[in-house]
Amino acid sequence: MEQGQVSRTALSSAFTRAYHAEHGSPKVFDDFLANRLLTEEESAQFTQFMLTTIQTLNPAAAAAFPDQTATLEWMMQSSGATPLMLARSRYTEECLEEAIKQGVSQYVILGAGMDTFAFRRPELVEQLQLFEVDHPATQTHKQRRLSDLAWDLPSRLHFVPVDFTRDSLASALSVTPYNPLLPTLFSWLGVSYYLTRDEVFAALRDIAAIAPAGSKVIFDYLDTDAFIPRKAAPRALGMLWFTQQVGEPMKTGFDPLTLDADLAGIGFRLHEDLSPMDIQRRYFSGRIDHYRSCEHAHYACIKVK
Repeated sequence: MEQGQVSRTALSSAFTRAYHAEHGSPKVFDDFLANRLLTEEESAQFTQFMLTTIQTLNPAAAAAFPDQTATLEWMMQSSGATPLMLARSRYTEECLEEAIKQGVSQYVILGAGMDTFAFRRPELVEQLQLFEVDHPATQTHKQRRLSDLAWDLPSRLHFVPVDFTRDSLASALSVTPYNPLLPTLFSWLGVSYYLTRDEVFAALRDIAAIAPAGSKVIFDYLDTDAFIPRKAAPRALGMLWFTQQVGEPMKTGFDPLTLDADLAGIGFRLHEDLSPMDIQRRYFSGRIDHYRSCEHAHYACIKVK
């Protein structure tokens, strides 16, 4: 991401959720507010980018559809990124609902981007202190958009600017109402890919240092095969190409066979790790459209020891 520029992948994620909310049936995840956080110009830009992408990567497929509407529908459903984004959001909010029942009273969204939870789920927000953590440039962009929309900000919502490549999460949260003694759920979606392995573990160490035992972190990751061209599925290669094109290249994957041991050394234990097959069974089984779980993508739920 260029210095001082809003994250293009954050806007792309919002576009993806907005498209599915309008066109998907049945819905994997209904982010019915996502389209409001994008301007008409931004939506048009991403629509054109998606159409240009398929014409570049798969001209035969692009030529097979009668019009751009059908082309875009096929691309949005059949890409690896769309099901990855939709199912990880649903999984995280399902985990949050369960965590609230178990006494969790703080929810920290790391790399919040254009997340709409604070406005979409008021019945849950009223039971939580909610912290949106993101790069200052992206967060400023979002706050400006919220101001343009004249949306009332929930009193329990707190914005926390953090550059994960330079700043300490613990230090940033220390000047907010965040209470390190209270059980907390951390959502960290769509971030680990763009950091180095050391940066990922540094952030997790920060969390382990400021959250009590039993607190959870939900994050998604690609397995290491996704970064090896001869082993990677075509859709994973497409995602790597896309993020490279928008200037936010994916850098890091993890081995699901060693993840538990890797986490043990930084204060966590692996509670659950959904594989692509698990995700397919849970969220996409029985669909008659083109939505399928993304190869190489995992959703991990880890606990502070």
